[in-house]
Amino acid sequence: MQELQSAFWEAGRLLLTFDSDLTEIVFLSLRVTLSAVFIGCLIGFPFGAFLAVARFPGRTVIVVIVNAFMGLPPVVAGLFLYLLLSRSGPLGPLALLYTPTAMIIAQAVLVTPIVTAMTRQVVEDLYQEYDEQFRSMGLFGARAVPSLLWDARYSLITGALAGFGRAAAEVGAVLIVGGNINHVTRVMTTTIALETSRGNLSLALGLGLVLISLSLLINAAVMSLRGSAKRLAYV
Repeated sequence: MQELQSAFWEAGRLLLTFDSDLTEIVFLSLRVTLSAVFIGCLIGFPFGAFLAVARFPGRTVIVVIVNAFMGLPPVVAGLFLYLLLSRSGPLGPLALLYTPTAMIIAQAVLVTPIVTAMTRQVVEDLYQEYDEQFRSMGLFGARAVPSLLWDARYSLITGALAGFGRAAAEVGAVLIVGGNINHVTRVMTTTIALETSRGNLSLALGLGLVLISLSLLINAAVMSLRGSAKRLAYV
């Protein structure tokens, strides 16, 4: 019990004094995760909207695949990316393995299906709801996408935050392609796993508290956005 209390006190000290190792890990984690979410949104928003309004052979198959990839096991994604980025792989000459760039790619692979699937569902519902209005204005298919994306912006931000939560908590894929190299590719989740196995509970607890705080902030942001959307809907 005394050891646990000491670990919590030390974790608090690390947070309050902005320990250099802890802040380096946190900032690298945020850089990797935010970059991955940005890429996921850049791909997922337009692709999800396209799937929502377009009708073409094979669309249902693509939608099923996108939905299935929402639950893609991170270690499987990491394994395939490792094979692509390793020296003997097709992307080996780029020398991306065990770099933050490889970690960003891994997290983007996990985030993109979530953003795409949520965007498709939201935009498709809106497209059906406003179908008559769009027809009266001559907006069909892809021409309606900008209006639909703007009207669904609060729900889309919720999807982006959901992707952020998935990426921030990810361990397997970034560990495989990043290697958990100190001062290079060591992020919060991989550090927590490593330091816990070493018995260094103070740093693990400090990073755990940061992750919990981020999770609370994300959920608070989601609830705030939903409340704002509902209030605007009644205006």
